[in-house]
Amino acid sequence: MKTPNTVPKRIKAVASKHPEISALLSKDENDDYQSITYKELYKKVQILGTGLNKLGVKRNEHVAIMSDNCKEWIITDLALLGIGAVDVPRGSDSTAEEMQYIIGHADCELVFTENSTQAEKVLSRKKDLPKMKKIIVFLPGGKIDKKLAEGIEILSFEELEKISSEAYEKDNKIFETELEKGTDEDLATLIYTSGTTGTPKGVMLQHKSYIFQLDNIYDYIDVDPGHVFLSVLPIWHSFERAVEYIMLDRAATIAYSKPIGAIMLPDMAKVKPHWMASVPRIWEGVRAGIIRNVNKEGGAKKVLFNFFVTVGGAWSHLYNMFKGTLPTFHRRYRALDITLSIIPMVLLTPFKLLGDVLVFSKIKVKLGGRFIAGISGGGALPPYVDSFFQAAGISLLEGYGLTETGPVLAVRKQHHPVGTTVGPLFPDVEFRVIGKDGSLKGPGEKGTLHVKSIQNMKGYYKRQEATDEVVKDGWLNTGDICIMTHNKEVRIIGRSKETIVLMGGENIEPVPIEDKINASEAILQNMVVGQDKKFLAALIVPNMKQLEEIAVQMGISYVQPEDLLSDPEIQEYIHNEIQAQVNTKSGFRLFECIFRFKLMEKPFEVGKELTQTLKLRRSVIDKLYAKEIESLFK
Repeated sequence: MKTPNTVPKRIKAVASKHPEISALLSKDENDDYQSITYKELYKKVQILGTGLNKLGVKRNEHVAIMSDNCKEWIITDLALLGIGAVDVPRGSDSTAEEMQYIIGHADCELVFTENSTQAEKVLSRKKDLPKMKKIIVFLPGGKIDKKLAEGIEILSFEELEKISSEAYEKDNKIFETELEKGTDEDLATLIYTSGTTGTPKGVMLQHKSYIFQLDNIYDYIDVDPGHVFLSVLPIWHSFERAVEYIMLDRAATIAYSKPIGAIMLPDMAKVKPHWMASVPRIWEGVRAGIIRNVNKEGGAKKVLFNFFVTVGGAWSHLYNMFKGTLPTFHRRYRALDITLSIIPMVLLTPFKLLGDVLVFSKIKVKLGGRFIAGISGGGALPPYVDSFFQAAGISLLEGYGLTETGPVLAVRKQHHPVGTTVGPLFPDVEFRVIGKDGSLKGPGEKGTLHVKSIQNMKGYYKRQEATDEVVKDGWLNTGDICIMTHNKEVRIIGRSKETIVLMGGENIEPVPIEDKINASEAILQNMVVGQDKKFLAALIVPNMKQLEEIAVQMGISYVQPEDLLSDPEIQEYIHNEIQAQVNTKSGFRLFECIFRFKLMEKPFEVGKELTQTLKLRRSVIDKLYAKEIESLFK
């Protein structure tokens, strides 16, 4: 039997093999999870695809989806791909300007929106969208201003389903006919980059990009039919979307939630997930929440917790030495590692097991009780977060990729996880590490990662010059600075465009410094600055609750919490926190230390200072806070 070569063909095969397994779990109006089986999912896809064909959606046509996660999203996505159309996704937290640019640039006539609010956001820019003819609204509720909608056909998803059912009753072979026409060379999606710098670019990904990942990923992680995956990231983002395809291809169950502790943790208790994919900031938040609760209880519980975290961390390091899962940036000798690790590991094991029972078992219960692993992507996982979960016996598998590669290029192997790395790149992905002088770099040497693979993008839509800047002779310049181990695992240490060059010529990667600063419980966010300056400085977003607690302990009087930002004692406290994290003893060079900082009044926000995956939009922050940054160097 020929291997299915498009995403919907793969899902069809799964539905045939596992018809009664739950494919999707989504909440109803009472916040209770309702199930859709694989048989039901594929039938909905068939019917909707038939209806879209009836509405005139053509093969290779671009269709926008402006929505966050919901069952309607994935059904629409698979239906569009099944009839050979190309979806153009974006989250509902995008601005009207962003939506207008993407819909217009991608030449979309049909637009799906999550709700009436998003529909009106799109309609507010209809004068700049002459090709747009129709909007279909996923979720019921809310009315769209008739005057605003004038000239554009508006349909509810319910109305589309009715049209689709009638069309399917008349001819139930339309979808299957179109499905069979599909090949792996067909364009599947246009995903616009989140725009950390400059105008978003439409990344053209073919079906073969996703199929390549599906054919390789299961050598790295074991996903079984019926496993439950908690979905918290926006599905329009390349990372979440690929992971959802991976789960569906394996007949796992996707349960939709939100990346907010008050929603995510109760949902974990409800669905008891085996897997969850998220960005590093979410894992940071889970860790911070655990530590915050422990600090509130204080006393013996806090002492025991800190003791067992220390023991767990030491035991994990020794176990990695024994098992051979320490990164080999320099040659290691297995016999020596085993000899040095086995006795202290045995001695610590009783304490490790006691910590599992008294402390870490409670954390695992909060994750649902059957959690296998979390997959972290969309940015580098801070080492202190990585080591914390290792100490707790909770597996975090760091993955790596970029929108231009669909995105997954690598993931830490479930049964051979090499810490502080993203694991080895997929088989058949050619790679090379190039230094600033253009020379090839070997293990332990820093350089920019270049990859060649069939999963690489076809290019940027209508942006050939931009494509040519990053793709040469089939090699994609990822822009990511990395170090390779002797066993071909990869550690990502920064972005070439983010490198700060001081006045003295020193090249500095800001991300490891920022990650280390964020390890302080008193600091929520920060951005290191200093391009063309004599030294480094930082914009610091403090944890205001922590500062208020510190103020009480120090006897500092204040009227409004914001008053604390200019208090000399608080300033000194934050200074000491930064210096405690980033110093020469913790592995940083003197010129990588922070000499001045500015406390910010408000946290960085998604859509403004942050991308939807919580990365810093450095160029935006540079402009927004130009005066504050300049004051740090006077």
